[in-house]
Amino acid sequence: MHPVTQKCIEQKRQAGVFSGVAYHFLDGDEEEQQIFGYAATEPQLEKLTKEHVFDVASLTKVICTTSLILRLIEQEKLAVDAPLKTYLPSFKDERITLRHLLTHTSDIVTWIPNRDQLDQKALREAYLNLEAGPKLGEKVQYTDAGTILLGFLIEQIYTEDLTTIFKREVLQPLGMNQSGFPPFLSTINIVPTEKLADGTILKGLTHDPKARVLGPHAGNAGLFTTIDDIATFVRMYLKNDGQYFNPSTIEMLQDDQTLNKTGQRSFGWDLKGKWLFHTGYTGTFILMNIATKQAMIFLSNRVHPNDFREKYIIERDEVIATYLTEIESKNVL
Repeated sequence: MHPVTQKCIEQKRQAGVFSGVAYHFLDGDEEEQQIFGYAATEPQLEKLTKEHVFDVASLTKVICTTSLILRLIEQEKLAVDAPLKTYLPSFKDERITLRHLLTHTSDIVTWIPNRDQLDQKALREAYLNLEAGPKLGEKVQYTDAGTILLGFLIEQIYTEDLTTIFKREVLQPLGMNQSGFPPFLSTINIVPTEKLADGTILKGLTHDPKARVLGPHAGNAGLFTTIDDIATFVRMYLKNDGQYFNPSTIEMLQDDQTLNKTGQRSFGWDLKGKWLFHTGYTGTFILMNIATKQAMIFLSNRVHPNDFREKYIIERDEVIATYLTEIESKNVL
């Protein structure tokens, strides 16, 4: 399937954009999965397999946090246009709604002084004191703060740690049995990420520093999962048979949900036309079209051992453009 896209991905791997990659195509009833390269290059080479578990970074936002918020909206336990403070009284700003957070239109001022020196309690308190800027509801600005706050909201409702809730309410019902959150009993088959300044290579520890501090309370990152488990998640969306969401929920997600309908953001998801799209900082993305039942899942170890983000984004966007062009040609035929 999609030989032009596969060739493009392999060229990027050979050029050193990432040393290992797992990708999965879905097209109606057809699927194809490929695994190439190395899970690790330091301290020694380790071949990548389909059993390897990736830190998927911000894919946590759509797989876990968004999924659970949408279910709570379906159950009428939350109203999307209600202020966050209605459900999370410890949050200070009364103007920011769930819609603002889900569509990245809160214009939230995310700068936290000495953020990386704060412990878990202090970092949580800092997030609860963030405020919206002057372009609330108008400006789309992607930020981790929204899903961190939505995570606190989920904990307020369930009165449990967020990762415990995610496992029971999202991963288990979907059959994502190879997925989980730190700490892990073993780091065998976990894809490492970045080498820190002190020489430590993160393996089995969350790459995102904020989520690393927040631990089991982070709604923005922290999920570790496999290519097969993400394929399970994507199939649920493409089938849209009521297995997890009401069919009307997934139908609604294909539309712009910003207040002015011009932000190209759905609830949790970015929109590329009718394609739902989300990335993860560590070198991951999901791209899927509910109407045509087509999707691409991409997991790489692009931050291992070093993070060259700007160069990677250019290369990643070339892969996505190649795939969409190839898909469009096929759909026309």
